[in-house]
Amino acid sequence: MSLLRGVVLAVLAAAFAAFGLGFFGFAEGVRAAQPPDPAPEVDGIVALTGGSQERLATGVRLLREARGRRLLISGVNPSVRDRELFTLLAVEDDLARCCIDLGRAAEDTLGNASETAVWAQRNGFRAVIVVTDDYHMPRSLAELRLAMPDVRLVAYPVPTRWTDPQLWRTDLRAARRLGGEYVKYLTIRFREVLLQAEQERTAAAKDA
Repeated sequence: MSLLRGVVLAVLAAAFAAFGLGFFGFAEGVRAAQPPDPAPEVDGIVALTGGSQERLATGVRLLREARGRRLLISGVNPSVRDRELFTLLAVEDDLARCCIDLGRAAEDTLGNASETAVWAQRNGFRAVIVVTDDYHMPRSLAELRLAMPDVRLVAYPVPTRWTDPQLWRTDLRAARRLGGEYVKYLTIRFREVLLQAEQERTAAAKDA
């Protein structure tokens, strides 16, 4: 029994160490990631709601700079009126009418991915800039790639204070936010592995 307990403790210690190292790499990676300068000219831009308002403001700025032909703001609260949001973002009527779409179906990152995939397909877009907070970018890209594998995605992370090492290494709330995001990201990657394995089994069955 003592040997079994020792093995279990060793496995748990190894798993904890691997998680800690992975989290550290994740936190350092999202902090180091920088938006492309200048941003490339692509078909469309998607800004994901939630987190900071700077996500949406950045999406509008990129649209004004003609980095994309249309902007999708995904995950808008159904209770928020179009005019309220456009006023908040200082968007003029002509720009709002011609080039901005408000998606209200998404309630989470998975919903953002589905909503964006439908929007991109409807408009025939093959390349899209993704705007979201820096710590949210890895999970967003993972979900979007699953939903629209044939579309080129350009990450445009918005820096936040949560990824500042001096903050998350000393503040429990910041560490929990980053840690929770890391766990969600791992969950998506695990789902990717399962989907790929299922696709490989299906392909092998067809060839048999």
